[in-house]
Amino acid sequence: MEIEIDIARARSTAVTASHGVTPRDLEALEPRIQVAHKRLRADRASKKYGFYDLYKDSETIGQIKRAAKNLLSPRIDNLVVLGIGGSALGITTLFKALKSPYHNQLSREERNGSPKLFVMDNIDPDSFAHMMRICPPRNTLYNVISKSGGTSETVSQLLIILDQLSLHMPKSDFKKNVIITTGPRKSKSKRTPLQHIQNAHRLPVFLVPENVGGRFSIFTPVGLLPAALLGMNIDGLVRGCRAMDKRTSKSSLSDNPAYLRAAVHYLLCNEKQKSVSVMMPYSDKLSAASDWYAQLWAESIGKIVPETKNNPARSVGQTPVSALGVTDQHSQLQLFLEGPNDKLITILEETTFNTRLEIPSSPSYPKSVDYLQGKTMNQLIAAERKATIDALREKNRPVIRVTFPTVCEETVAQFLYMLEVETAMAGQLFEVNAFDQPAVELIKTFTRKYMGDPRG
Repeated sequence: MEIEIDIARARSTAVTASHGVTPRDLEALEPRIQVAHKRLRADRASKKYGFYDLYKDSETIGQIKRAAKNLLSPRIDNLVVLGIGGSALGITTLFKALKSPYHNQLSREERNGSPKLFVMDNIDPDSFAHMMRICPPRNTLYNVISKSGGTSETVSQLLIILDQLSLHMPKSDFKKNVIITTGPRKSKSKRTPLQHIQNAHRLPVFLVPENVGGRFSIFTPVGLLPAALLGMNIDGLVRGCRAMDKRTSKSSLSDNPAYLRAAVHYLLCNEKQKSVSVMMPYSDKLSAASDWYAQLWAESIGKIVPETKNNPARSVGQTPVSALGVTDQHSQLQLFLEGPNDKLITILEETTFNTRLEIPSSPSYPKSVDYLQGKTMNQLIAAERKATIDALREKNRPVIRVTFPTVCEETVAQFLYMLEVETAMAGQLFEVNAFDQPAVELIKTFTRKYMGDPRG
């Protein structure tokens, strides 16, 4: 059960040479792909970047499964994730794709004993206060996630939660309600704020490998622990990673879907002025995946290429845009069709939904809806998707199609793993470090300064 990637509608034969990739474009780029492939393989072998092999860490995966069983009890009705950015988007993506769209409204029995999920990925005081009102501390498990251990937003959330817990239980019992996910301790003499709190309360902790950045951490305990707590099939996610690793370990564009997507994005951005990358799922289940991709792509590729002897410094990257079919046919699609032709659009297709929903037929209905009567909602969304793809082609707008035979743990993991490898290759092509985020650190410095931190 494999996802399929089709770039036919992004080729020059579909949208002209001014807007699509030509065979010559891909052929000319192949030598650079081969050089970059060798560099990425060397980085993987040296464990410079560890996201490739996370699914092989059977010891950590086993610990996650055991912890999920031990942490849950009839008393725990809510799982609250405290985290931001990559610490929140991963579980949000998995939850949206793999659980009921109305999971939190179901009874505990209908949820098969798994808790409700609340992902607190912002510091809006109103939202946080409402969460605390509907999630009694004694009945809530808090998974606090920050690889750096010093994320201001997450630490502030945790301090508020610890204060609330202290009103309801002894501090010695906090470990029944709080679990920490963070990076390893960098020195024996210095702890991060999160490590200080974890040590003071003897809270259970899971570690994020040092060589895995936050936006690449979905297959670490950052994503897998809350997924296990929610009853997702962790083994299915592992199988999906393994299957896509096999495909993306190949060196040629024709055999490697991640490299092919990276190449098309680079060529259309660099040579055809496609500075916007749109991801548009035709499936509610996959809607959060486009938000996850937006962080991955923006934070990895949007960089300044340093000045060299022969070239001035320059800014590179594409702006990711999240859309949803068919919803955005009634909003953003007008821009996609007739606005600036500066976009490469990825359409995500779910070919087999879990439900077949018939549209009723009756002689009493007006003749104007005859074309709908007796059909299914499944047929309608498929027709809408095809219509969008055809309309985009009519307007010479390039499209990449990604097809899911069904949305499940295996196919979702394949897709996310592919995007991670794609991003690593794109960093090589755009000549940037896809694994840092120097500009974001500047914001953190200013924030500490405005909050009175003498470190600034």
